[in-house]
Amino acid sequence: MNNTAPPVDMATGTPPWLNTGDNSWQITASTLVGLQSMPGLVILYASIVKKKWAVNSAFMALYAFAAVLICWVLVGYRMAFGDQLIPLWGKGIPALEQSYLIDRANIPESGHVSHDGRVTPRIEPNIPMASLVYFQFTFAAITVILLAGSVLARMNIKAWMAFVPLWVIFSYTVGAYTIWGGGFLFQWGVIDYSGGFVIHLSSGISGLTAAYWVGPRIKSDRERFPPNNVLLMLAGAGMLWMGWSGFNGGAPHSANVVASIAVLNTNVSAATSLLVWTILDVFYFGKPSVIGAIQGMMTGLACVTPGAGVVQTWAAIIMGVMGGSIPWVSMMILHKKLSFLQKADDTLGVFHTHAVAGMMGGLLTGLLAEPTLCELYLPIPDSRGAFYGKNGGVQFLKQLAGAMFIIGWNIVSTTIILLFIRLFMPLRMPDEELMIGDDAVHGEEAYALWGDGEKFDPRRHGNAAANVEEGTSPPYINGARGVTITL
Repeated sequence: MNNTAPPVDMATGTPPWLNTGDNSWQITASTLVGLQSMPGLVILYASIVKKKWAVNSAFMALYAFAAVLICWVLVGYRMAFGDQLIPLWGKGIPALEQSYLIDRANIPESGHVSHDGRVTPRIEPNIPMASLVYFQFTFAAITVILLAGSVLARMNIKAWMAFVPLWVIFSYTVGAYTIWGGGFLFQWGVIDYSGGFVIHLSSGISGLTAAYWVGPRIKSDRERFPPNNVLLMLAGAGMLWMGWSGFNGGAPHSANVVASIAVLNTNVSAATSLLVWTILDVFYFGKPSVIGAIQGMMTGLACVTPGAGVVQTWAAIIMGVMGGSIPWVSMMILHKKLSFLQKADDTLGVFHTHAVAGMMGGLLTGLLAEPTLCELYLPIPDSRGAFYGKNGGVQFLKQLAGAMFIIGWNIVSTTIILLFIRLFMPLRMPDEELMIGDDAVHGEEAYALWGDGEKFDPRRHGNAAANVEEGTSPPYINGARGVTITL
C-alpha cells in the first residue's frame, strides 16, 4: 500500500476517489454500532442484573469501550487488517498518522501471494482509512462487551481491566485477520458477512471459557438473579436492535444495494426470532417473558449477521426461525442436561445467544448464500451456498472448518490469557465483596432510594415527623460510606 497521501482538493478536502455518500453512511453506521455499546449494552447490563451489580456491570462495558479504542489505534487495527506478518496476524503497528488515515481504505492493506501462488484479492471502498479504522473498532469493542456478559457479578474488576487489552490483541485480532483481513480463511473463501464467527462465535466461546476459569457467582446470586429495571432493560435492548442496522448495513463500506438488503434482512430475522422465542416460552412455561423476548431478538440478530447481505429475505426468515428455536432449546433444555455447561456459570447465557446463534448462522450461510449477492459483495469469485449447486456443498464445509478454527483459537487464547493474569491477581472477587456488590467494589451504588441502603440519622433530627410536616425530608446516611444525603 502507498502511504503517501493522495491529491486532495484543498477547498473541499475531497480526493478524487472519495464517495461522500459512502463515507457519510460509513460514519453513520459506525456511530450506530458504537451506540449499541455506549449506551446500549451499558444500559442493558446495568438493568438486567441484580441492583447490587448495576454499577459494576455498566462499568465493565464502559471501560472496555475506551480501552479497546486505544489498543485498536496503537496496534490492534493493523494486526487485524494490516500487511501480513504471519498467516494469523498482520503487522501490529500504529494507525495514527494522517498520511495513513486520509489514504484510501483497502482490505488487506496490500496484496500478497498465498502458498498456492494465488494473489490475495483486495477490497477498496471509496472511503478514507480513518472511517474504516473507526468502524472496525466498534466491532472489536462490542465483541469484548458481549463477552463480559458471561462473567458479570463476580469477576475481579482489576482482572477485567487487564483482560480486555490482552484479549483484543491476542484473540480478537486473529479471528478478524484470518477471516476478514486477508488471512488463510479469507483466501479460502469462508463467508462471514459481518461477524457471525469473528464477533458472535468468538465472544460466546470466550465468554463460556472465561466463566469457567473465573468461577461461579455466589449461591444466592445463581439461585435468584432478577433484573433491577425491566423498562431500562428494554431501552438498552432497543438500542442494540436499532444499532444493528449500522452493524450489518455498514459492512459493505458503501451505501449500495447490498447494504439495503442487509438492513432489511437484519430486522426481518430479529423480529421473526423474537416471535418464535416468545411463542416457545408461552408453550413451554405458560407465559411470555420480556427477558426471553430480548434473548430471542439477540439470537435472531446474531444468526443473520454472517449472511445478512448475501442471503435473500425469505432466507432471513428461515434464519430467524432457527435463531429463535435452536438457541432456545440449547439454553432452556440442553443446558440443564449437559454437565460441561453446568460447570461454567455463564451469567447472561452468552454462549447460547451468541455462540450457538452465530455458528448456526454461519453454517446456514453456507447453505443459503445467493450467488448474485455474493458476487456483489465478496472478493472471492464463485461463492455460493449449497442450495445453489455448482459445488456449493464445499462452501458449507468451509464454513464448518472456519467455525472450528474460531472455537479452538478462542478456547486456547482465552485460557492462556486468564491463567497469565491469575499469576498476578485473583480472577474472582472475594466472597465478602460478592455478598455486598457495587458498594464494596466501587464505593458507589446505582440507586439512592429511601429505605434501600439508606439509614435514618437520629442524631441530626430528633423529630422526623415534624420535619415532614414542615415540608422537609430527613437526612440519611449511606451505610457503607458515611456520606450524608439530604433528600
